[in-house]
Amino acid sequence: MKIQLDMYQTLAIAVLVLMLGTFLKKRIFFLEKFCIPSPVIGGLLFAIFTCICYSTGLAEFSFDDTLREVCMVFFFTSVGFQANLKVLKSGGKSLAVFLGLVIALIVLQNLLAVGMSRILGLDPLIGMCTGSIPMVGGHGTAGAFGPVLEDFDISGATTICTAAATFGLIAGSLIGGPLGKRLIEKKNLLETVVPEDDSLLIEEEKKHERHTNMYAAAVFQLILAIGLGTIFSWLLTKTGLTFPIYIGAMIAAALIRNIGEYSGKFTIHMGEINDLGGIALSLFLGIAMITLKLWQLASLALPLFILLTSQVILICLFTYFVEFNIMGRDYDAAVLVAGTCGFGMGATPNAMANMQAICDKYSPSVKAYLLIPLVGSLFADFINSLVITFFINLL
Repeated sequence: MKIQLDMYQTLAIAVLVLMLGTFLKKRIFFLEKFCIPSPVIGGLLFAIFTCICYSTGLAEFSFDDTLREVCMVFFFTSVGFQANLKVLKSGGKSLAVFLGLVIALIVLQNLLAVGMSRILGLDPLIGMCTGSIPMVGGHGTAGAFGPVLEDFDISGATTICTAAATFGLIAGSLIGGPLGKRLIEKKNLLETVVPEDDSLLIEEEKKHERHTNMYAAAVFQLILAIGLGTIFSWLLTKTGLTFPIYIGAMIAAALIRNIGEYSGKFTIHMGEINDLGGIALSLFLGIAMITLKLWQLASLALPLFILLTSQVILICLFTYFVEFNIMGRDYDAAVLVAGTCGFGMGATPNAMANMQAICDKYSPSVKAYLLIPLVGSLFADFINSLVITFFINLL
């Protein structure tokens, strides 16, 4: 029996699994502790259901995922609006150094993924499904680049990317706290704690205040950036390289944000844009998860496990031996290690949860609480998209 759902029905199912995921997350400690996104929880359960239906020959589901792309573009446009050059300057030297480390991590994740896939005799583009796409990128980037890789004849790329992102969420949350704790206690880093000025954090929070009458204006700003972005995307296609559909909108949003910041002629409603981006991400993930074809993972189970385990080893070695030493070998650096494990394998909320666990046990770290959200939320996705695009076209 074939069950075909149009785009409105698909969106409705996505909302239902999102609500189911939210319900389960509130009641299951494990899901709350590791910050597993609600759409991933409910969507995975639905994907398992459709997999059972397909495997038993009971039913085959078909979805119209037109709105998935719309929601994806809205989300990444909201990310582009966060690329504020003034904030980048305010972070000073530490922010520049940390940003450099994150770029190095993104490149290393992809080099490792491609190298290990060649050793295992797999297509390097399958390896890319376990690189920075799901690791630094998380579920959002996984859902965006999966279809791009499928256009290169990588069957089930979206499913592999999403499975890898889910693995990364859990692994990043498991290893971040213990690594930071070990560094702090082994090297007596509490002696290096000094009071810091938190005015930057307060100032940035004021800029993100929400006003209910400004949500319409925020929607219009997103739509204008998306419209302008189509021109940038068209220009980028003239280079002969393959770019994700949202890259033009991200560039347009970043330009609009910084023109507004530097000219003072108009206000960018960042609080509202962040909220709308979050809604778009939830809907995008919901649609992406319910359309997963889990049976496509069966033949790749062992290679996928090896590839993902190598990514865990990489981030442990990179944060513990490289990042900690470069960022100052002090308490703040140890908290940054915990945070980087969170967003380097999952998402910024995981990073914040890791750091909160460390800071609640020992002492606050204003530096870490400033750097991780700035780089993890503002710049990592933007830079990651460019690096992934470079690797895909190179391969």
